[in-house]
Amino acid sequence: MTPQEQQEINRRRDRLLASIALTTGIGLMLALPFALQEGAEFFLPLTAALVVAIALVPFLEWMERRGVPSPLAALTAVIAFLLVANTALVLIVVPAADWFRLLPERLPKIQNNLAPLIDFYSQLQRFVDETVQMLATGPVAAAQTAAVDAPRSLLQFAATSAPSAIIQMVFALLIIYFFLAGWTKLRRRTINSRESFDGAMAVARVIQNVVDATSAYVLTIATINLCLGLAVAFALWLIGMPSPLMWGGIVALLNFVPYFGPMLVAVLLALGGLMVFDDVWKALLPAALQIGFHLVEANFVTPTILGRRLTMNPLLILVSLTFWGWVWGTPGALLGVPLLIIIQTVVSAAGTPDIAGFLFERGTLTVSPRKENDESQETHVADS
Repeated sequence: MTPQEQQEINRRRDRLLASIALTTGIGLMLALPFALQEGAEFFLPLTAALVVAIALVPFLEWMERRGVPSPLAALTAVIAFLLVANTALVLIVVPAADWFRLLPERLPKIQNNLAPLIDFYSQLQRFVDETVQMLATGPVAAAQTAAVDAPRSLLQFAATSAPSAIIQMVFALLIIYFFLAGWTKLRRRTINSRESFDGAMAVARVIQNVVDATSAYVLTIATINLCLGLAVAFALWLIGMPSPLMWGGIVALLNFVPYFGPMLVAVLLALGGLMVFDDVWKALLPAALQIGFHLVEANFVTPTILGRRLTMNPLLILVSLTFWGWVWGTPGALLGVPLLIIIQTVVSAAGTPDIAGFLFERGTLTVSPRKENDESQETHVADS
């Protein structure tokens, strides 16, 4: 067998192995979302704990630089996170439960407030139907109404899943603590395990970039959302809306979900206003105030503070929110943007493989040396 024939056999073997590896990788990627869905009781608290732990790393390192041992610093970070989370839940969940209990009693009031809008819509619909009947043959199809499930079933579902939720919360807290307690040793061991200095520096750069980008986004967005929630709460207090801190907390929490969160808050505020106020226009004022504050925050405050360093493609944000929301529901939507930041940071630091070039021929996605030389000569002539 000649060397050329052996080289051709080796090339075909490499391409076959690469094709098998690519096919296996695509299959694993397609199966991953379904595996995450089925194993949500394990993967969801694990992922949320890792995101929270990464966001708490700067606070942990700040305490370690002041001589606090790693286990004690990790415990302090977990306690601080629990205090913030518990305060937010008390401000939101307890008043929200009272609102849900009052909802069946306030349904007649909501209907009375919406009566002018319903009458206007009915008159407009009647005018449209008569016009269509004059211009077209056949009756106009009647609108179908969709049945809405009572919220009682959701409360029963939450009650039945409460024990598993407690187990998941304890599991997540343990993950956060042990991740933070061993963070310094884990990072040092990971960097020192590299055989070359360049490899060690690359790993250190990836780790630092992930921590910096994730913690900066989470802490900055949390501060912005907190200020937004306080501003909305103050405005609602001025117009006499009950439980303004609860509504401000809901605004701050759901604003972590771009696009969809503010729209859901506006709907909830409109429903809450209809439950409280007698005039329909005053009832819609809380939602209008929230929309106004959100427009100012989204178009001026957040871009100015975050700048270009943490600016992401809106299409990628939408895809990430849709994907993680489909996999894990509302918690997945809350984790969508931080997970997108982590993935983007790792990919940008580690680089992307040239899959097509490896599969089909070397240089498939690159410029040939002759073409590069021709282009460089043309550029040199043009410059001279």
